[in-house]
Amino acid sequence: MQRPPFALARASVLGTATLHGNAPGCCTPRAQPASTPDVKVRHRAALAELDSTFHCSIIGTCLSTGELRKLVRRLITLDTTAPDIEVHHEAVTLATRGGAGAKALHKALDQRHALAIRQFAAASDADAVQALWDNALASGDVAGAYWATMTHPEGSVAVRQKAFGDVHMLSHLVGASNRADIRRLVALEADNEALKDTVARQHLRMQEADAEHAAALQEASDLIATLRGREMAGGEAVPLEVAAQQQLISAQIERIATAEARRAQADDTVRTLRAEIAHLQAQLAASRSEAQALETMIDRQQVATEDTPHLPALDNRNVLYIGGRPGTVTTIRTLVERAGGHFQDHDGGLEDRKGLLPAMVAAADIVVFPVDCVDHDSVGMLKRICQQQGIDYHPVRSASVASFVELLARLPQS
Repeated sequence: MQRPPFALARASVLGTATLHGNAPGCCTPRAQPASTPDVKVRHRAALAELDSTFHCSIIGTCLSTGELRKLVRRLITLDTTAPDIEVHHEAVTLATRGGAGAKALHKALDQRHALAIRQFAAASDADAVQALWDNALASGDVAGAYWATMTHPEGSVAVRQKAFGDVHMLSHLVGASNRADIRRLVALEADNEALKDTVARQHLRMQEADAEHAAALQEASDLIATLRGREMAGGEAVPLEVAAQQQLISAQIERIATAEARRAQADDTVRTLRAEIAHLQAQLAASRSEAQALETMIDRQQVATEDTPHLPALDNRNVLYIGGRPGTVTTIRTLVERAGGHFQDHDGGLEDRKGLLPAMVAAADIVVFPVDCVDHDSVGMLKRICQQQGIDYHPVRSASVASFVELLARLPQS
């Protein structure tokens, strides 16, 4: 069967999101036939009437994996254990083939996105359709708006190609960010397990040191009791024997001191390791929360409707991001603008002058800064300025996109 161009895929619990389009040849759209005219039709286009290049992205973006599986199993014989990618490919084949299968898919899409279709019905020309699509993309209402745009009677080839390209690049943006954060999460979990093993070994050494300590104390006590017994009996010890006993006692005392020193050192090591484990556990909790935020964003993007965008709306709020890394700042700017906010950034004092910060903070509704990319002086000054001016500020754990997405998920609750 022909492989579709791409599709947004759901993420697993560890965040290992993939794109259906990663299959060979999936991201290479077929060239439009030279004879295809840019003709407007006066009825909504059927799924089977659309160029098959678009089928993969429509099915992958506008229907959830669960409802697609149920629908395809009603249309064809499909193994219950078939992977999601096989279900997706079968649906794309049905759409391309036309007939009853394509009609059933079209009906399911219309029912799923009836609200978006009604909203787009007001568009009277291609420019109006384009404007509605751009607004939906900026606010995160992708799934329903994509279906309404691709089937709109006033939708031109250019409008459909633009929407197709926007959805395609959005899938790459989310997938790349998620993969980087999942790699960090796996590394943290490995470090945590290694430290736990080290602590277990230190506990074993402490038990051995305790046993040596107890044995040395018992031997010293026995020697002292023997000498005192001889003294009370009035016997005279041979000088050489007395000297030997004294040496044994001195050796036992030295062993006791060594065992106590080893135990104290082991105690210090265990305290240090426990502090490191507590720090790693806090990092793991934060990373899991960030990965969950990305998971939720991707899932909501798959099943988003017009009243539930996959990103929390920022409602024209001004977001000032201080510090960070150039690559992630660009991605975060895109997320803010697509969530309906306005974005400004300041490098925290590396290149931009710190004297600009008070004025930039005063113009912001929300101030965000990653604590791993801003110097301590700037952090202290930022907190003072925000508190004095009553500006909402949020330090985040790292400069990653995941940390910012996790913050966006918390903003409506704070």
